[in-house]
Amino acid sequence: MIHHLLVRILICRGKQRSPDSTKMVEMLFQQNTRQNGRPMVGPYRENNINTRRGDQWSPAQYKILVYNNRILKVRKMIVDKIKKREPSAKNKTSNIDIPVGKWIKCDKCKEIVYKDDVRENLSICPNCGHYFRMHINRRLKMILDEDTYKKFDINIDTNNPLEIEEYPKKLKALREKTGLQEAVACGTGKINGEEVVICVMDSGFMMGSMGVVVGEKITYAIEQAIALKLPLIIFCVSGGARMQEGIISLMQMAKTTAALTKLDEAGGLYISVLTDPTYGGVTASFASLGDIVLAEPGAMIGFAGQRVIEQTIGESLPEGFQTAEFLLEHGFIDKIVERKDLKETLYKLIQYHKGGSGNV
Repeated sequence: MIHHLLVRILICRGKQRSPDSTKMVEMLFQQNTRQNGRPMVGPYRENNINTRRGDQWSPAQYKILVYNNRILKVRKMIVDKIKKREPSAKNKTSNIDIPVGKWIKCDKCKEIVYKDDVRENLSICPNCGHYFRMHINRRLKMILDEDTYKKFDINIDTNNPLEIEEYPKKLKALREKTGLQEAVACGTGKINGEEVVICVMDSGFMMGSMGVVVGEKITYAIEQAIALKLPLIIFCVSGGARMQEGIISLMQMAKTTAALTKLDEAGGLYISVLTDPTYGGVTASFASLGDIVLAEPGAMIGFAGQRVIEQTIGESLPEGFQTAEFLLEHGFIDKIVERKDLKETLYKLIQYHKGGSGNV
């Protein structure tokens, strides 16, 4: 019986000449038979053969006809090659300069907008008015008077209570990417001359999740508001408690709530500003406990997602029931304030609490 064998071989194209291709194939065929202890036969069996007689190599493919373990015919086959097309000199140089990272897609209207236009518009889409999330530094710059912010010097660092191997690596990568040490910044500043204690969360750092450090920083800020007798403002954005820190992260809910109780007993003012998104343990603790609860337009606010709730209670929920607008209608928040009006609104609320003439 005649068998067809498929052999791939690398033939040297260097300075030294290779032996005749057919003889090389025959030699390697016989050598392979001896090494394996059985004939190299079978329908289209494939064998990779390497020879090294120089520094330049090119592939060749051969079809062998075998009868009773003897080569009847060796035929070199043509192997089609697809070569990568090199860019021409004409294509390499272009007068069109498209900057990288200068454009952003709006999640609502799906339009591609210039990032600088969005930044100049308080991180609001110039086409449809959709609110983009803000970095801590931009939020502080928007709300506080220039050069008045002084952050609290709290020498604490995030630990790894569950000893998750990837957690410290993720924290390090996020710190390098965002320039933040944690998901919240706390300190004092002035709003139109009125001094306040302010905390701003950032969704860019692990979705603003609340771990031990976040809970401790917010608690410390509350205690400072009590000691300094200053109004407290917290800009909330979070996916909830940080699962990488387990039950210890859930304890921050009780800790921050207890601290706010002391602030209330001391007669202090606490204004909570809910931004998109505010969920989980943050919503279930300090975010919902403000004397006055404000929200940005379109902010998503809740404890769990709509699908999880529907699966739990076995009922359908109204569309948009977790938006700021829906929650305003049902009394969960006090007022929806546009970004451009936030600073002035906060100032008037502080004035009103002090017994001033500010009107909201």
